[in-house]
Amino acid sequence: MEQQLPLFAAALAPADQQTIREALTLLECQLREPGASFTSSNAVRDWLRLHLAPLEREALSVLWLDNQHRLIAHDTLFLGTINTITVHPREVVKAGLKHNAAACVMAHNHPSGEAEPSKADRLITERLKQTLELVDIRLLDHLVVGGMEIVSFAERGWI
Repeated sequence: MEQQLPLFAAALAPADQQTIREALTLLECQLREPGASFTSSNAVRDWLRLHLAPLEREALSVLWLDNQHRLIAHDTLFLGTINTITVHPREVVKAGLKHNAAACVMAHNHPSGEAEPSKADRLITERLKQTLELVDIRLLDHLVVGGMEIVSFAERGWI
């Protein structure tokens, strides 16, 4: 199956698109390897930067994980505007159950390039964590991508 390219890659030359496709495939394969934890890997951050950093609108992606925290699937569940996004917890839960996920890592971008989470980011993360717990899906982290910088809620003790 051919790796889906991030939205920004459509403007690149075919050779550059192929390079990005190969990089994403390698990162994703590494994350599916037995014993490769998705919660502390630099590959996760690299993968998210490739997917989210160049977007011109906010997007919320969820990385669905099995019990060993290996990647099952990834979904971009919501697209917003240049500075806001509406997230519906019901749709997040629905996607997690569809993939039979045991855990997840959420990520969204800030097109401004500033990775510092907003108060709204913190509030929706807490709401999503509580909602996912009702169906036994652990929210391991929420990462905010702003350019090349990534802020982790888990590293800050917010999850």
